[in-house]
Amino acid sequence: MGAHRETLTDDLRQRIVEGEFAPGARLSESTVAKLLGVSRNTLRESFRVLAEQGLIEHTPNRGASVAAPTIADVIDIYRARRYIEPEALGQGSPLHPAAAQMQAAIDRGRERAKHTDWHGVGTANMDFHAGIVALADSPRLTRLFRDVAAELRLAFLEIDNPRQLHAPFLDRNQALLALFVEQGGAAAAQELERYLVYSEQAVLGTFIRLGRA
Repeated sequence: MGAHRETLTDDLRQRIVEGEFAPGARLSESTVAKLLGVSRNTLRESFRVLAEQGLIEHTPNRGASVAAPTIADVIDIYRARRYIEPEALGQGSPLHPAAAQMQAAIDRGRERAKHTDWHGVGTANMDFHAGIVALADSPRLTRLFRDVAAELRLAFLEIDNPRQLHAPFLDRNQALLALFVEQGGAAAAQELERYLVYSEQAVLGTFIRLGRA
C-alpha cells in the first residue's frame, strides 16, 4: 500500500509539473480519483504530501488546487538552488557518471528545440540541473532538489514565452559542462552562481511584466 501511494504521488506530481493541471486550477477529489483509478481516501494522502512539497494548496470552502507560485516563491526557490547546486558542482568530479547524465539532458534539450517543444526543453534543462545535484551522491539532496525543481516547473508554466526563457540555456548548459570537465568544479561553481542569477532575473522579469504578485 505504501509503495502504491508513493507511485500515485509521483504520478500526480508529474502530471502537475507537465501542466496537465494548470497553476491555480481546482483539483476535484472525485474527478482526479476517477482519472487515476484510486479511492478518494488514497488520493487525499497524495494531496497532503504534495501540499507539503508546495505543489498543492488547500483553501477553506474551495478544497485543493494547484499552487500558483508568486514572486516571493521564485526568489526563495532560487535561494535554495544557490545553496544546493554550486556546492554539488564545486565538490563534484568530471569523472562522475552524473556528468554523462548532464550531457544526455543537453542533447535531449537540443532535440526538443528542433521540434519547437519549449516545454520539453524546460524539462531537459531541469534534468541537467538534477545531474548537477547527483554529483553529490546524496539521496536527501536529490529529494530536496526534486521538490524545489517541481515548484520551479510550476513557475515556468506561468510564463507566456517559453522559448525566450529556455532557449539561451541550451548553450549555457553546454558551456557550463565544458568548463566543469576542462577546469574542474571550483571554476564551474563560480560560473553557476552567475548562471543562477541570470536565470532568476529572467523568470522574475517575466512575472513582473505579467503583473504576478
